[in-house]
Amino acid sequence: MKQLPSISNQINEDKIFKIINKNFSKIAPYWFELISSWLIRSYNVFQDIDKFIILIYFINKDLIFYRKNGLVIDYDTFYKDKSIEIPKINISDISNDLHIPKESVRRKVQELEKSGVIKKTGKKIFVDRSAFTTAKAEQTLKELSILISRFNEMLVKEKITNNIFDTNEISESIKTNFSFCWYQFYKLLFIYTNRMRSATFDLESLAIGLVVLLNTMSNKSFKVKDLNMKHWSKLAQGADEVGVNAMSISDITGIPRPTVVRKIKKLIEADFLHINEKKLITLNITGQRLKKQIKMQNQNMKNLSNFLYRIFNQIKITNTN
Repeated sequence: MKQLPSISNQINEDKIFKIINKNFSKIAPYWFELISSWLIRSYNVFQDIDKFIILIYFINKDLIFYRKNGLVIDYDTFYKDKSIEIPKINISDISNDLHIPKESVRRKVQELEKSGVIKKTGKKIFVDRSAFTTAKAEQTLKELSILISRFNEMLVKEKITNNIFDTNEISESIKTNFSFCWYQFYKLLFIYTNRMRSATFDLESLAIGLVVLLNTMSNKSFKVKDLNMKHWSKLAQGADEVGVNAMSISDITGIPRPTVVRKIKKLIEADFLHINEKKLITLNITGQRLKKQIKMQNQNMKNLSNFLYRIFNQIKITNTN
């Protein structure tokens, strides 16, 4: 009989946050790549990130049901030959939970119905299987596994654990515990997108800003530095000596260039970005805006710490039983 691990084997959530804070420059590239890629993929489904988030809000109802009933469903079972029956659509609940105005929610739900993503059969409402497959977590799962693997390396370096899991082990563990892990991931996403939507006007603007940030992080002199979260956030401003143009951002995100230009202008006016005489865009967060951004980054990393605490301990238990 295999011995169950004791609670003392679990990794403390506060300790996770301290490790992330101390080693932020090591985990930041994987975190921002995960979020940036997810936003871009989400946009390219409907050319509207909020509409995709409403779709996964409905899918999350299944994950909540499994969690409430103590069920853990694996990846293949979750996606196998199914559509999702959802309860009555409550526009007010969606608006409150996702921080999207009621009329926007109503319009987007009607558009989802018109395109066949949401179907009504009598009194029953279903998310169509083709839309369900569109929201499949395949690429996000790979990127999330890489993030968790890098976090695992940090734990080993800090002598918090001796358990080392490679990316494939982590991916398989998440697949085995898929409904548990994806409930936690969607919870993290909803918190993050709600917070960042209010800060950057809309999620398409956030996607644009993250492309500029990732371009900054590719700067060689910036990449090699070992920085905590506060110093990393400060150094990121002005670290990119080249910048990226609106056409490149449009190509990367799939957002039409005129829309990119319009949103960049708004981000520049709000002191998020800077544009030079060559029309190249860089980060430019200073003063009170930077202080607010660092505070928000702190909140985001606490939420990430909570997520990693739950996921990593689940994986740790799975792989040590």
